[in-house]
Amino acid sequence: MNTEYYESIFNEDTRAFGTRAEQIEFIYTKKLIEQFVKPSSSVIELGCGTGYYGLYLANKCRIYHGVDLIPKHVEQFNGKIDKQGLTNVSTSLGDATSLPEIADNSFDIVLVLDPMYHLPHEDRLKAIRESRRICKVGGIILFAYVNKIGAYLRACLDDNLKLKYPNKKTNENVLTQGIDDDFSDTFFYTMPEEIEKDAVENGLRIIQNAGVDFTFNASDINKMSDEKYQAWIEILDLMFKSKSCTGASNHAVLVCQN
Repeated sequence: MNTEYYESIFNEDTRAFGTRAEQIEFIYTKKLIEQFVKPSSSVIELGCGTGYYGLYLANKCRIYHGVDLIPKHVEQFNGKIDKQGLTNVSTSLGDATSLPEIADNSFDIVLVLDPMYHLPHEDRLKAIRESRRICKVGGIILFAYVNKIGAYLRACLDDNLKLKYPNKKTNENVLTQGIDDDFSDTFFYTMPEEIEKDAVENGLRIIQNAGVDFTFNASDINKMSDEKYQAWIEILDLMFKSKSCTGASNHAVLVCQN
C-alpha cells in the first residue's frame, strides 16, 4: 500500500463527518456491523484509521482492538482513547496482509473496512487469509471494498467529476485493471462477484454482500430538503437490502462467516 496519501495528503480524521452524502457510507456500514456485534464480542479492526468505528463500538462489545499501518492514525486514535478513559479499546501498528503478532483464532469479529481499497489483488488475498486466521471458527469477517462499476458510475454522474468521464483510458484503468486513474498505486477496485470468489476460495462462507453508499451525485443529495432526503433514504434502504443493486454502489461490504 502507498501510505503517502494518508500520511501527507488526506485527513482521515474528518472523513466520517463530512457532508450528508459523505456520511451515507458510514450509516449503512454501521447497520451491517450492528447485526453481528454483541456485548460479549471481541472485535478487531484492520485499518482502523483514527478510531471512528472503534469509538462507536466501545460500549457495544467486550473488547476492541484497532490496527493501522499509519503511525499518525494510531497516535490520533490513542489520544481519543485516553481522553475518553476507555479501558476496553486498544490499538497497534500493523499491516492487514501480515499480522504475526496476533494469534490464530483470537477474535469473534474481524472488521476490514479500509485495507481492501488500497490493495492490489494478490495483497487482498493475503488480507483475506490473515483475517480468516485471526478470526474464531464460526466468527464473522466484514470486508469493505470499492466497486469498479459503482465508483466509475459515480464519477460519470457527479457534478464535480462528470466532465472528465467516461473516457477510454479510464475504461481500461478501472474496468480492466481495477486501478484508479489518478491514484493508480493507492486505490484498487473489484467487483462483488470477484471478491466473493476470493472469499469462498479461501474457505469463507458468504452471508451478505451489500452496497453502502449509492451516492451517484453527491451535490444533488446535499441540496435535498429534509423531506426529500427522507424519501431518498427509503430508496437507499431498499438498495442496501437488494443484492442486485450492490455493484452500483461506490463502496460495498462483504460479510462472511469463518
